[in-house]
Amino acid sequence: MDQIILMSDPLVAAIPVRDRGEPLVDVRADGSLPVDARQEEWAAAYTFLRVGVLDRLIKAQAALPDGLRLLFVEGYRPPALQRRYFEEYADELRAAHPDWDADRVHVAASRYVSPPEIAPHSAGAAVDLTLVDPTGRELDLGTPMNASPEESAGACYTAAENITPQARANRTILSTALSEAGLVNYPTEWWHWSYGDRYWALLTNTDSALYGPRDLP
Repeated sequence: MDQIILMSDPLVAAIPVRDRGEPLVDVRADGSLPVDARQEEWAAAYTFLRVGVLDRLIKAQAALPDGLRLLFVEGYRPPALQRRYFEEYADELRAAHPDWDADRVHVAASRYVSPPEIAPHSAGAAVDLTLVDPTGRELDLGTPMNASPEESAGACYTAAENITPQARANRTILSTALSEAGLVNYPTEWWHWSYGDRYWALLTNTDSALYGPRDLP
């Protein structure tokens, strides 16, 4: 597996943000993407994204093989909720590894939840999604969405080898469409893709991020 740059890497935080000021828009209003409700209980604004990100998702969906569609699961995440998710996972790691120091916990937590200060979801720049067939049935992508590295024995990593050939083929379909539309993947989570955030800027050698974390009005 290639070397993975984690969200906790100082290279990510060092990317400046020159926010374009694009609004956050509700994916449901457009109607182009099917939207899953599994996050509705936890985040009322989960269906929001920056306009530029939504435009690229629509482009990616149009490039999928006939009958397949993207299933939108979560987009915007308020900074306070992002911080809660990060701290809860860090607490789990501390309990499981009492010998780890604070830096090691922080880095390990960033495999699964972005540090709040640079989180792509809180910029409206990231989306968690999967593929569905013409009947709306989710395809096999190797693990449930949001499976942690511990729960999945690392199979949540996009390039993981401990998944079936069919799951690998489905990940390739998803990755090809989204990459060609200009999004980048966080390699520890096959479902997480972003555009315009600091992580995207680092991977695409762009001088600055287009979107930074923000609160809804």
